Amino acid sequence: MARPNLFMMGAVAALIELRGLTVDLPGPSGWIRPVADVSFALEAGQSLGLVGESGSGKSMLALAVMGLLPPGARVGGEVWFATNGGGASGRVNLLALADRERTKLRGRDLAMIFQEPMTALNPVMRAGAQIAEAVLAHHPGLSRAEAQRRVLAALERAAVPDPPLRAAQYPHQLSGGLRQRVMIAMALAGGSSDGSGEEPGRSAPRLLIADEPTTALDVTVQKQILELLARLRRELGLALWFITHDLGVVAQVAERIAVMYAGRIVEQGPVREVLERPRHPYTQGLLRASPQLVRRKLEPIPGAVPSLAALPAGCAFEPRCALRLPECAAAMPELRAAGPGHVARCILVEAPAEQAVRQSP
Repeated sequence: MARPNLFMMGAVAALIELRGLTVDLPGPSGWIRPVADVSFALEAGQSLGLVGESGSGKSMLALAVMGLLPPGARVGGEVWFATNGGGASGRVNLLALADRERTKLRGRDLAMIFQEPMTALNPVMRAGAQIAEAVLAHHPGLSRAEAQRRVLAALERAAVPDPPLRAAQYPHQLSGGLRQRVMIAMALAGGSSDGSGEEPGRSAPRLLIADEPTTALDVTVQKQILELLARLRRELGLALWFITHDLGVVAQVAERIAVMYAGRIVEQGPVREVLERPRHPYTQGLLRASPQLVRRKLEPIPGAVPSLAALPAGCAFEPRCALRLPECAAAMPELRAAGPGHVARCILVEAPAEQAVRQSP
């Protein structure tokens, strides 16, 4: 079976394309690979949900794109990003940029909301001062008054009540939900102009990566944060890359879904298609282990994610898979077409056309 073209599954001109992205980290017993040969494309204004268990490589993948990997990491592959100019001449490989050039893009054209705002925020700086740093880093010619106006506008856009008061407070004086909104405001504040004349509050990055932004928040605040991100995506036209372990969250915020296991994408496609017709046993197991509106017994996936230092030679999910065959342990399966824009990394997958041929008399 021919390998599906992952780069043409969306629009012809994607905002960002990952091509065979690989990350290697030094460990006590040698190199380990938390991200292996990851490829997908994300269009401008589109939302992608990246799902997987803890340790599957979701956050490491985002850090590689942002250029924030720990010292000693090795990165392979390509990450093509469309700059404001657009077109073939307006695309740059983020991994090939010098640190200075990559820093100019980071925070202005692509930004990230980190998982733990209490850790990401400086505890001894007021919230407004931290947002102002993001503004001045990319707009150094602004006056202090103009920077402050942009800070308040960003807080207002992130739905923070009473922006002047919150800007003057320290992180420990804010609730968990407000700290997350400050992180969102910081991501928006340093963004490039949307062409509206640099009006305060109208600038935004064109790609926003949200790493588990609803972790440790109660369900009411979670809903508010998800609604805020969805509204910002609509109003500002930014692309949203949402990292989570919660399939219910993905169904609310994403148009496409990529399921990650042991550093690889094992299934990818439109959200409704994947959630209603999952083709990889791991995705099927995640759905059986997730709460549903219809009351039923939850079925945990047996076993645990394998150690990155001792991955199986074949399919990484094979030791936990109830459908495994001897061939599964021989070699890593390729992604196979499973439907329109839908691929899965499993030897049991057959495209709908092939299924119809098999089922015909």
